[in-house]
Amino acid sequence: MKAKIIKILTPLVLLYGPLISAYGQEADPPVTPREQMMLQRIEQLEKRLAVLEGKEDQPAASKIAATLPNPNEQPPVPSLAAEPSKQPDPLHGTTINFLLDAYYAYNFNNPIGRVNYLRAYDVSSNAFSLNQAAIVLENAPDPSKGKSFGARVDLQFGQATQTLQGNAANEPRSDVYRAIFQAYGTYVHRGLTVDVGKWGSSLGIEGNYSKDQMNYSRSLWFDFLPFYHMGARATYKLNDDLSVNYWIVNGTNQTEPFNGFKDQLFGLTIQPHKTVNWIVNYYLGQEHPDVVYYPNGGPPGLPTEQGLPFAPIQKSPKGKLHIFDSYATWQPSSKLTFALEGDYVIERLQTYSAPLHVAGGAVYARRQLTPRFAIAGRAEYLTDRGGLFSGLTQAIKEATVTTEYRLPEGFLIRGEFRRDFSNRPYFLTDQLGILNNGQTTATIGLVWWYGGKEGVW
Repeated sequence: MKAKIIKILTPLVLLYGPLISAYGQEADPPVTPREQMMLQRIEQLEKRLAVLEGKEDQPAASKIAATLPNPNEQPPVPSLAAEPSKQPDPLHGTTINFLLDAYYAYNFNNPIGRVNYLRAYDVSSNAFSLNQAAIVLENAPDPSKGKSFGARVDLQFGQATQTLQGNAANEPRSDVYRAIFQAYGTYVHRGLTVDVGKWGSSLGIEGNYSKDQMNYSRSLWFDFLPFYHMGARATYKLNDDLSVNYWIVNGTNQTEPFNGFKDQLFGLTIQPHKTVNWIVNYYLGQEHPDVVYYPNGGPPGLPTEQGLPFAPIQKSPKGKLHIFDSYATWQPSSKLTFALEGDYVIERLQTYSAPLHVAGGAVYARRQLTPRFAIAGRAEYLTDRGGLFSGLTQAIKEATVTTEYRLPEGFLIRGEFRRDFSNRPYFLTDQLGILNNGQTTATIGLVWWYGGKEGVW
């Protein structure tokens, strides 16, 4: 290859050598275009020669072939698998969560039928009982990642489900929705949160899941205030310290309404200090049906709702329900929590009827003694004038002490001692027709939960 290059360069040198020498002896004349072209050609050939000399270890044919395109070679195809998928993942962030809540309670009255009065969930005594088994499916919105929509479904089974949604006086077809404790969609945008569907009521400080409460048993106020609602609710965060809430719903403890009135709630969430959270609610409702349903069949010719006959109530009651509810939580340290609740409820059958009143409140305290062990207490008072809550005019008091041992695997053991007492004989005993002014219970509650949902359920 060298010989070939030299053979090409020799005539050029012989031809232009004298010219170059003559230019070197005299003042440089202007270079003609032809001469400039030949100089550039010589420079390019010298560079080519230097490159080829640096690759003498390769065969000459392969050197030349490497510089030429292959007509049979197909252009490379970009790999689609190597690039991350840009398609949206609708299930990203979805959690599947399970909870099992069981207990054994003993009532020292040894009541007939093993019934604990005025209890929302732990209704059985001297029996191993399934409080609730729950499945929570949630795909929460995440505005920080551009995700504005979410959804949640809580399926619930056991005694608590019967308590929550078994009242035929409120639900015309309670069996249809009994296992669906919550089911709602959520939209979040610039401080506004909107939920549409069915959700657990936030009237009162206590909630549905035992693991998130200070005590194992629920308070008298939890048993009296609404359990759930169906409708739409909105929360708007004005600033870091204040949010406003508004609901419009079918009613209290009603998935399907039994009248045309839509209940409403107006509320505030206030955080005057980083350790204090305060809720203020006003609820306006009309809890009197304008139709009567016949689950076992009624007179012929009645209209039906999916096979269930019903008839209108002439001049149905229009009296209103008013609930004033407020509660606050103070956490002076990570190991100590205090809470206070106050409620006033008034309801009339007709707009001109004498009112029924329920008033009172509850106080809570909880102390985390070790990373796994805690103790909590609750005391409350409820005056029932007209029997709106208990069916009897009376003043009811209650005191509870709860110990807690928590394992890191999502397993919780609670031991509880509780005393309910009234100024009237009300509680069942072991003799039919003989009532007691109080009842005392001792309970062991076992709660296990698992899933990706963190914090309060």
